[in-house]
Amino acid sequence: MASTWTLEIESPVAASRLFRAGVMDWHNLAPKVAPHIIASAHPVEGAGGIGIGSVRQFNFTSAMPFSVMKEKLEFLDVEKCECKSTLIEGGGIGTTIETATSHIKVEATANGGCVVKVESTYKLLPGVEVKDETAKAKDSITNIFKGAEAYLIANPDAYN
Repeated sequence: MASTWTLEIESPVAASRLFRAGVMDWHNLAPKVAPHIIASAHPVEGAGGIGIGSVRQFNFTSAMPFSVMKEKLEFLDVEKCECKSTLIEGGGIGTTIETATSHIKVEATANGGCVVKVESTYKLLPGVEVKDETAKAKDSITNIFKGAEAYLIANPDAYN
């Protein structure tokens, strides 16, 4: 049986900038803003890692419980700041998780900022129980967007 969790993160940064930095170009930005967590990242397949069907690989430091994660982009709408991706390798796939998908939508708010809406659906392998993995996943996603937000606030000309 699949399980789902959701998360909302508010930000003072414009939706399009946060989407470009925290989603579209995260494989380039992540090692710069979170080197203590992400050692390196790069496109494996597809048009620079940002086209539908493309695959990106993230290599983690010992701060994470796994060393590598590959995600495949299944859906992308840059205008609506929305994407869906599937975890295809690493990140618990094959050890605790059978399947995992994430749907991210960054929506503008009336104050010029945005809200990041994340929905993650996963299916555990038989016999596996979730303990604090959901809380860790939510913390990780929050840290990604807060890291991108801090970078964008410090660099107001970036990702415009």
